[in-house]
Amino acid sequence: MSVTEMFSYIQGFLSADQDVREDIRKVVQNLEQTAREILTVLQSVHQPSGFKEKGQLCSLAGKHFTASVECTGGEESFEIESEFHEHWRFVLQRLAFLAAFAVYLESENLVTREEVAQILGIEVVREKGFHLDIEDFLAGVLIMASELSRLAVNSVTAGDYSRPLRISNFINELDSGFRLLNLKNDPLRKRYDGLKYDVKKIEEVVYDLSIRGLAKESESGGN
Repeated sequence: MSVTEMFSYIQGFLSADQDVREDIRKVVQNLEQTAREILTVLQSVHQPSGFKEKGQLCSLAGKHFTASVECTGGEESFEIESEFHEHWRFVLQRLAFLAAFAVYLESENLVTREEVAQILGIEVVREKGFHLDIEDFLAGVLIMASELSRLAVNSVTAGDYSRPLRISNFINELDSGFRLLNLKNDPLRKRYDGLKYDVKKIEEVVYDLSIRGLAKESESGGN
């Protein structure tokens, strides 16, 4: 093979690589727009009357999640190498957070990684290309914890005094779960370190309710 032929051969690989990166860029841009739209919808829950409309908000968010599935074009038509993972890591963390938050609003349960992947129309297996990495899922869950600490404060403002107690129980369980993990990923570890501040913030809300005699869950569960 001559020098010219060798470099022509290499150019073929470079062009193919660039084509894949461009495909990913387009998908990620669409996913980022979808994430912004979902966040706009779910942020309404922090308004005084927002939680009463959580069903409608989650339903509307669900339609946007459906759009995210359309963005990926289905896993079958978007098979890419896992080496490009960094291109979509951030947006999938945000979408994992939004999916986890929506599920919590509906059921007050923790979503699973498999459920998030299903909601987004992607895979959990790295070798299959566009997938939800376990660390990205955990990062999304930790972002949700911060959002719930904010919700605990706003619930009190809205006169819902039982919700912060339930959020506190949920976050404490979440914290206990993360303590079982041996986290070596530096970004994820730093994000997890922030969970203790969310726990403290919610505990302060619950304590304030307690000394004011308001920390009693209603018999109906405050739903």
